Amino acid sequence: QVQVAESGGGLVQDGGSLRLSCAASGRTFSTYTMGWFRQARGKEREFVAAISSGGSTNIADSVKGRFTISRANAKVTVYLQMNTLKPEDTGVYYCAVTYSSRSSYYMAQSRAYDYWGQGTQVTVSS
Repeated sequence: QVQVAESGGGLVQDGGSLRLSCAASGRTFSTYTMGWFRQARGKEREFVAAISSGGSTNIADSVKGRFTISRANAKVTVYLQMNTLKPEDTGVYYCAVTYSSRSSYYMAQSRAYDYWGQGTQVTVSS
């Protein structure tokens, strides 16, 4: 049973920073792709960033230059460093994992992922 757990959400002021973490457990494969998606109230879920076990990344244009995704070596764990946060970044952030290699395009598609976390709330106040 694969479990995906996010942490690090919270309330921050406009221009502030947060770091989200996501760890997948229950399966140990060397190949994986992990992604972050977010959903604002009343809107569809959207892609934020993704990284593969090989180090390939894909970052959404809306957060490029402000958000950075990284991974921990030897663990299926990823981090999302979010800087210069804006009120429009507010939403529930979900982590997802697939134990496969994905192309850059496919990394940004929610259907590419097999396991999802429960989400963590990020609120940016103006």
